[in-house]
Amino acid sequence: MRISTRAKTFQAAVVSLAALLPACGHAESVDTEHLFGFMIGTDIGNVGEREFQSETTGRFGKNSRRYGAVGQEFELEFVPVRNFRIEIGSTFASHLISGVPGVDDQRRLSWQGGSVDLRYRFLDRETALFGLTLAAEAHAHRVDETTAERVRSFGTEFRLAFDRELVPNRIVAAFNLIYEPEWTRGIGSGAMELESTAGAALAIMAQLSPGFLLGGEARYLRKYEGTGLEELAGQVLFVGPTAYFQLSKRSRLTASWSVQAWGRPAGSTANLDLVNFERHQARLVFGVNF
Repeated sequence: MRISTRAKTFQAAVVSLAALLPACGHAESVDTEHLFGFMIGTDIGNVGEREFQSETTGRFGKNSRRYGAVGQEFELEFVPVRNFRIEIGSTFASHLISGVPGVDDQRRLSWQGGSVDLRYRFLDRETALFGLTLAAEAHAHRVDETTAERVRSFGTEFRLAFDRELVPNRIVAAFNLIYEPEWTRGIGSGAMELESTAGAALAIMAQLSPGFLLGGEARYLRKYEGTGLEELAGQVLFVGPTAYFQLSKRSRLTASWSVQAWGRPAGSTANLDLVNFERHQARLVFGVNF
């Protein structure tokens, strides 16, 4: 199987950064709050903790000559009381689209919108069989994340997260259930579009040395027309590696890359769904406590 240039670059970066980390025979406790790229863990931080986070997400490749979309989100996180976290974010979007069927060519950089993410932890895996956290994120966008068209869009993302340490302080597994309804109205046409995405995700991460974890994530997603999962538009399976680096006592970095391993638009026999989803997705998250 041929490995793409992006995959080789990601693997080389992970190996290079891992080589800089000191080896140690004792593994430190695993914190899953920011461990994953496209998933979430059940940890939410300590009371009074404040964090700044930069999250860069790239989506590349469709049925076209060129498709690239990069979202840059800046976030502030607070933990006002035990087991409850608040996150406020603002996002900028960059699009480079050429030759995509049904989508106008675009070359645009703009402010996309804002979001609020609330998380509550029901079970702490330190005292229960597994961790359990419910997350609800609401966002309002003025630019469509796929087409870069001017819109008024409101969406919510609900996630139910489970995680458990398979080997204490060494290997952790996580599972997410996902539901994302979205309402979008075009500025020029006034047409209303309703859609939703549902799915499940699984990840396993291993601590190879203190502050360095390496593993992978797999996500199965189904996109529907209508917010109530009425009519299936397409389905997809994303898989790829994730690496977490504790850069210092207060700073961290997470790098994740996913490739569409399988997909199918509704009514098609294709092996990939490049109508509703991208071929590649990548995410880089940097965070610092203050």
